[in-house]
Amino acid sequence: MRIEYRKPSQEQILDPSLPSILDRLYRNRGIQSFDEVTLTTQGLAHFRELYNSQKAAELIASAMRAQEQICIIGDFDADGATSTALCKLAFKLFDYDKVDYLVPNRFDFGYGLSPEIVQLAYQNGAKLIITVDNGIACLPGVALAKELGLKVLITDHHLPGDALPNADVIVNPNQPDCDFPSKNLAGVGVAFYVMLALRSVLDQSKWFTERQMTPPNLASLLDIVAVGTVADVVPLDKNNRILIHQGLQRIRSGKTRPGIKAIIEVAGRELDKISASDLGFVIGPRLNAAGRLDDMATGIETLIAPDIHQARLYASNLDSLNQTRKEIESSMQEQAKTVLDKLSLNEEDIPSGLVLYNEEFHQGVIGIVAGRIKERYNRPTIVFAQDEGGLIKGSARSIKGVHVRDLLDLIHKQSPDLIAKFGGHAMAAGLTIKEVHLSDFKQAFEAHAHQAMENLPKDASIFCDGPLDVKQINLDTAHLLKIKVPWGQQFEEPCFEGVFHLITQKIVGQKHLKMVVSAQGTEFDAIAFNIDTKIWPNTEAQKVRLVYKLDINSFRGNVSVQLLVDYLEAV
Repeated sequence: MRIEYRKPSQEQILDPSLPSILDRLYRNRGIQSFDEVTLTTQGLAHFRELYNSQKAAELIASAMRAQEQICIIGDFDADGATSTALCKLAFKLFDYDKVDYLVPNRFDFGYGLSPEIVQLAYQNGAKLIITVDNGIACLPGVALAKELGLKVLITDHHLPGDALPNADVIVNPNQPDCDFPSKNLAGVGVAFYVMLALRSVLDQSKWFTERQMTPPNLASLLDIVAVGTVADVVPLDKNNRILIHQGLQRIRSGKTRPGIKAIIEVAGRELDKISASDLGFVIGPRLNAAGRLDDMATGIETLIAPDIHQARLYASNLDSLNQTRKEIESSMQEQAKTVLDKLSLNEEDIPSGLVLYNEEFHQGVIGIVAGRIKERYNRPTIVFAQDEGGLIKGSARSIKGVHVRDLLDLIHKQSPDLIAKFGGHAMAAGLTIKEVHLSDFKQAFEAHAHQAMENLPKDASIFCDGPLDVKQINLDTAHLLKIKVPWGQQFEEPCFEGVFHLITQKIVGQKHLKMVVSAQGTEFDAIAFNIDTKIWPNTEAQKVRLVYKLDINSFRGNVSVQLLVDYLEAV
């Protein structure tokens, strides 16, 4: 493991009003002006800049004027759940109730706007289908919808293929001809912008005046936008940081949905101290657990629950599903580790791309397991689980420098029969292949991954912000970093490097290392999760090099700073 320091974008400070540590961290993340870190709503890109948002709004408004049934088709992850919930809540704010939703169960329908889900929407009386967080790759589903006489609006953020579906309107910041300044919107972000455009069109057409209503303030939905944006791990450009920051402000002030409040409660967190990482590691996994193991309707109903009592019932169910998910994931990781250990590979011999399949793997957690294996071996990884009809479904996770969706596209173009369907992003993708093609696919994936990684270092790097003065390792700094800034993908949470004296060490929870370390005479609690118990505890180690984040530990009324260790080695 190589430890690398992030390099500042410039030597000159951004603004004298900024705390020095924030100024340093911002410049380490490529920020070049104070304006880039000013997170007011005035800094958001305007909805009119999003290609086809006006057409989308007019299409929906026309359906509303005609009192037509609208069906929202979501995805079964947290982004899909928040997108679906946001649209349902927006239509309620617009005083339009002829709206229902369908989220394909991953075990029955698979991903996206499939012909089967279109047929179901048609049978339920839909006249207009609105996809959220899916649809850009669903050509057969859109084709059937048009045959049945349905109107189709696709709102999505996934990368389009060579051909676009024949929908009435497509809103996607990544489609050709779209110059929207933020290409990194999550599905829920796209849905939010479409609802902003719809509010404008409805207002201009006197919809609210006719109903003696004040046009609703859609900022009330930013808590949901924040959850979906963080949970989908999209890059946090300025636009996304504003969306998240504004959503967090609402959550911390208590102006949040009962469902979000209930999930935070069941997770044992405090509302006014919620950070962006909590959205990703506390709320996101519980929403995702519904789609992974059961039915994402549970997650959506939690988010749209009208009161805290109902929300708590749903949130408790989500929490139970998440516990089950953890158990399944742990078992699968052990199986995957056993398979890899049997290969007895040296670092130099590990294939450039890892492909794993076991008929006992659970479809709902293959993405998480692929991510864990990718982190451990620093290789693009695909984990497959059994599907029906001789098919297997895979979830891919990649490393910096290897665009996994493009890699799958290359394989598909060279061997069209190998992949039945695929889609995704640079760092994550999903695919379906025939089980009989697994060996050929594995060979092709390894070859293309090898080519993509030729000029990349084989050993993993961990990037950090360099040393932190011991005087700054305190609660004030920890609070500042936790609350002030929405950290996330491509705007990474700060971590620091330092050498400490190792005072005590012990295993807790079977695979976590609890330590007390010291520097310049000051002691700190530290914890490293999921360590290699063959190496630690290390009774010979007197000093350790840590790469760590600052965390706030509350226990029995005592609040202290704690080091969350990302990497440790004996010195």
